[in-house]
Amino acid sequence: MPVTIQTLPTEVINLIAAGEVIDSIASAVRELVENSLDAGATRIVVSVWPEQWRVQVADNGTGMDLENLQQAASPHSTSKITTEADLYKIATLGFRGEALHSLAQLGCLEVLSRSNDLGLGDFSENRDSAQTPAKSSFNKGGVENARSGWRVVYNNAGVAVEVETAAIAPGTVVTVDNLFGNWPVRRSFLSPAQQMRSIQSIIQQIAICHPHVNWQLRQGNTPCLHVTPGSTAEQLLPQFVRGVRSSDLQYLKLDLPASPQNQKAANLLVETQLVGATVTPNYQLPVASSHFQIPNSQRLELVIGLPDRCHRRRPDWVKVGVNRRVVRSPELEQTILSAFARTCPRDRYPVCFVHLQISPSEIDWNRHPAKVEIYLHDPSFWQAQVSAAINRALHLNDEVLPPAPIPDRVGQLLKASEQKSAYSVGISARQNDGGGEEEKANQIGLMELRAIAQVHNTYIVAEHSSGMWLVEQHIAHERVLYEQLCAAWQLKCLEKPVILSQLSALQIENLSRLGLEVESFGEQLWAAREVPELLADRDDCADALFELSKVADLQAAQVATACRSAMKNGTPLSLYQMQNLLDEWQKTRNPRTCPHGRPIYFALEESTLARIFRRSWVIGKSHGI
Repeated sequence: MPVTIQTLPTEVINLIAAGEVIDSIASAVRELVENSLDAGATRIVVSVWPEQWRVQVADNGTGMDLENLQQAASPHSTSKITTEADLYKIATLGFRGEALHSLAQLGCLEVLSRSNDLGLGDFSENRDSAQTPAKSSFNKGGVENARSGWRVVYNNAGVAVEVETAAIAPGTVVTVDNLFGNWPVRRSFLSPAQQMRSIQSIIQQIAICHPHVNWQLRQGNTPCLHVTPGSTAEQLLPQFVRGVRSSDLQYLKLDLPASPQNQKAANLLVETQLVGATVTPNYQLPVASSHFQIPNSQRLELVIGLPDRCHRRRPDWVKVGVNRRVVRSPELEQTILSAFARTCPRDRYPVCFVHLQISPSEIDWNRHPAKVEIYLHDPSFWQAQVSAAINRALHLNDEVLPPAPIPDRVGQLLKASEQKSAYSVGISARQNDGGGEEEKANQIGLMELRAIAQVHNTYIVAEHSSGMWLVEQHIAHERVLYEQLCAAWQLKCLEKPVILSQLSALQIENLSRLGLEVESFGEQLWAAREVPELLADRDDCADALFELSKVADLQAAQVATACRSAMKNGTPLSLYQMQNLLDEWQKTRNPRTCPHGRPIYFALEESTLARIFRRSWVIGKSHGI
């Protein structure tokens, strides 16, 4: 049956936190482009005349027939939900049926639309109070009626007052003129430049959740933003964040299990169906819908800026998307910042975009009128999934690093011919290891990273399958020690106390907060009988404790202790010591930077070496054959 726009029942309207969400040109743009996306659009052009308070959104989506156009601007009219049960399985961006009606109240609304001629049996997501397929047109007026477009103008009540045919390609063009004409106070808060910045920000946030869409933003007739589509958000982020390149980013896509709460609800529903019982709907645990299913494709997409390559002055690109919409989620945002703790320099923030695509039953969209905040029914579960994904992306392993440039066939030949030599092309021996497939899939193994030499007793030269790395030994060791201290902050009792002098009351309090109690030992002297284990045998233990007395939290103390205890640059190392350090460093949670945010390694890929030395792997070509 064709899906048509209809007015929602009163009991459903009362459950929707719609409110008035059109408070600027930017919010009008947001509502209209979400309608376009629900209509299956792959090309959206937004034109804004801020001085005239006029906005136009054109798309190539499904389009509407005349019957639905006449209903589109009515209050609480939508094609996306019909009953209360639909509120628990929302899969579209719009569902409240207020967008076009609000715009009609606030300005002069005009809609041109034409149904997609190919839409007889292909029903896309329908426009919030807007687009539906053209099947009703075919039923009523035949093919010719479906191929004609319509222009409809609405009054302030959302009633169609002008209707005429129009020449238009399949899709919809919505124009709102004289926005807030009857509310001049709302026009006094934002300048045209501020409005354009807000619109650009909104388009960026929506586009990153829909990377397949081609976006254009125009101020009048002047283009000011063009978003080139891509297959993933990784390809769009460099278009939005200045100074970020594709090579600075890491993309990871993971399948997610159902949350324990959702799995329990599904099991309950199955058991209920087996015994033929009836379950009463519960808003907090929506298991009663007959459409309830555990999705087979819950997944998490992650794009991070590698902390050794890019970071920001503000956390403006720590963003969370849920089911194709960027939302505010303090719990998940704090999880992201915690996962990047002590990886970026001081007062810098990571670049990170997390997109959860999960079962609609996991989400309550009626938390905020503009749908920018949501409620997740099991937030701790999703926090754990996000944290694990970020940790996985920050690891140094074959899963996230570029593949070896040597083809498998050539690599096997080289490996066979060099089995007795000390040199190895770096093909991972783990590929041939025994063990179950499931165990291999869940294990994040180390790269084949082999220590070769030491440069200036400071940098370890390491070889691996895709090139050569330089690893700074001091900060690599600092990262190892820091994570060991985070796992176990252990104190050691001393037979001979360490004597400290000239401590203030605040310094004594700071030491006590770290578990380092000091006692008076004379005038302006204090004795410390317990010290961190790494500092116990150091000659500069007193200086180290005095340094710790100046920090206010345990994490800063752990950083200071690790930095002081790490091997110094200029220390000669044997190949065994270098290899041992490399192996321990790779196992750390955040091996890319030290706790101060400095990059630990510099990668020189084999392809870069080949380009520098102008190598050609075509046999015989260099001999003139």
